[in-house]
Amino acid sequence: MIQTRNVEKNFPAGAEKNFALRGVNLEVMEGEFVTIMGPSGSGKSTLLSILGMLDGAWSGEYYFLGQPVHKCSNKQRSELNKRYIGFVFQQFHLLDGLTIFENLDVPLSYRGLKSGERQAAIAEILDQFQLSGKKSLYPSQLSGGIQQLVAVARAVVGKPKLILADEPTGNLHSQQGKEIMELFTRLNGAGTTIVQVTHSEVNAAYGRRTIQLSDGVVVAEERNPPH
Repeated sequence: MIQTRNVEKNFPAGAEKNFALRGVNLEVMEGEFVTIMGPSGSGKSTLLSILGMLDGAWSGEYYFLGQPVHKCSNKQRSELNKRYIGFVFQQFHLLDGLTIFENLDVPLSYRGLKSGERQAAIAEILDQFQLSGKKSLYPSQLSGGIQQLVAVARAVVGKPKLILADEPTGNLHSQQGKEIMELFTRLNGAGTTIVQVTHSEVNAAYGRRTIQLSDGVVVAEERNPPH
């Protein structure tokens, strides 16, 4: 599903360049559950943004479902993102002016689903996340933990082929975090590919493979025992 070749990302720093990523070669097969780990500043979130096609300012090659993303226009990248990818952001990125129901409707609206189909999908996910009673509230009326649950619900409501999750349980207490990881495991078992960034060894163990980044370079890769 994902293949990168020599992907690099740098920022100008005076006369020099600071590399956020350097020579990253990565393969993720369809149906895998992969964890990316590394210290703060190692390039994890930067890599996830590139894989999610939110960042187009990088060099190298990136193939997604056989499509050469490095040759795509911004519009083409945006279309691939909307059609195939669900993203769980560390900072939620919920739309403050929309209710929870309306936030969940946004990714579905990109997919050309009829109103009835969208409403049924949202009702199902609200029930699954025990959020039905909060569907008319706005993000500012919710705790950080509930906002994170809504962000995860928004990522999965459209049944994307790929879920990219940046510290998906960072704002949740341990039981909520466990429930989210078990949900990801079920989605993965049903065929959804998942790539997560985490500092948590517990969350990392849910993945089948762990990739270690340090200073923008892949320094290790290991397979995890079955969870």
